[in-house]
Amino acid sequence: MFLDKRGYTLIELIVVVLLIGLVLTLTAPRLRNALLTDNLKGTARKMIGIINNLRNEAIREQMDYALNFDLNVNRFWISSRAMTDEERTVAREEGFNLPVDIHIDDVWVKGEGKIVEGEIGIRFIRRGYTEQSAIHLSSEDGRTLTLVLSPFLGKVKVINKYVEFD
Repeated sequence: MFLDKRGYTLIELIVVVLLIGLVLTLTAPRLRNALLTDNLKGTARKMIGIINNLRNEAIREQMDYALNFDLNVNRFWISSRAMTDEERTVAREEGFNLPVDIHIDDVWVKGEGKIVEGEIGIRFIRRGYTEQSAIHLSSEDGRTLTLVLSPFLGKVKVINKYVEFD
């Protein structure tokens, strides 16, 4: 009854547990950085969500909106033509502040060129169009992303490097 030889020995179990531990030790930091603490990709995802929502809101409400950037203080906010000056000021003050390790390098808008300081806005028109534009984000570790807004498709393309536009 006790002579049944099917099963695993203690040494085999220990080797398997050690191998699993070794693999987790080597991959856990990368996995953690990729999923939890990558502020650059997280900021890009947040911006893409806001851009998509803003476009949909412009169509639904039949109102022109703008996604505004203050490149000097690393902040962006939403405004509309229907807002009063006081409402615009409140929207600006309550805007989205980027994490300290993420920076908006510049914003390129067709017809206006590349803006590297001050304030710039990207317009979203009630018909669902937006200005052809690109937002360049960078992190302290040297990585850069370019968010390219398509004027007619309403899509945001993410490019994992800095892309110049004419």
